[in-house]
Amino acid sequence: MARQKLDKKVRKAILDARKLIEAIAKADGNETETRKHVNYIFGTVMGYDIFSHISSEYAIPGAGDTLHCDIAVQLDHKEASKPDFLVELKRVNMDITSKHLRQAASYAIDIGCEWVLLTNSKEWKLYHISFGKPPQTKLIDSWNLINDDPVILADKFNLIGYKNIKKGGLARLWEKRNVLTARNILKAILSGESIKLIRRDLKKATDVTVSPEEIVGAVRRMLNESALGDMENIKISLPDKKQRKRKSISKSSEGQREPAGQPVEEAVNGS
Repeated sequence: MARQKLDKKVRKAILDARKLIEAIAKADGNETETRKHVNYIFGTVMGYDIFSHISSEYAIPGAGDTLHCDIAVQLDHKEASKPDFLVELKRVNMDITSKHLRQAASYAIDIGCEWVLLTNSKEWKLYHISFGKPPQTKLIDSWNLINDDPVILADKFNLIGYKNIKKGGLARLWEKRNVLTARNILKAILSGESIKLIRRDLKKATDVTVSPEEIVGAVRRMLNESALGDMENIKISLPDKKQRKRKSISKSSEGQREPAGQPVEEAVNGS
């Protein structure tokens, strides 16, 4: 596979950012130093105006004392507008934990913001919040500034970059990810039409006939525990066994009239 080319300026910005973060990691920099370098990345790698688009210590009003989120990214500052996403920042060598996610998600839920970014400047994790009862927080993407290839990093940072945010890219990203859930993919794979196609293709490739039930079992064995839970909640409509048997017998009878040596493909209509 040909290596994807990356704009020289973009590559330089990413590699320069990596060197800075490697340096503060080696020095075990504190949160203030980490914040300074993260702001630099927002400006150089992601194209934000750090004075008008980036707010530090963003106020989160609540029933008690006002809390503050580390960073808010907001392009539209009209009255009643919300940040495009909130950023919870930890010092460079601190691991990001579920506790930090709960903290950031609570800020976002309080102000009705759908997107949260967690980072220690090395690890970057982007989450979406769905405002159901209860609200659901889902990891959408993650990347590592130190270890990942610059081409990959360019794509990842573009997700939360100025140009993509300005074009409403996060909303489109969520629509796409929400469609491509394990449940929806399984529903498509386990539909009657898909099972028929799988049986037919397996027959052509291996000359072995498998039943719809065997295909469902094979799919089940491929899944992890989470996807298996989704599969248990999907209604699978298998063809009627008697109908499949009648069709198979009928097709075999037709095959007896075929010229000698010509293979007879299994009937899959209604299977």
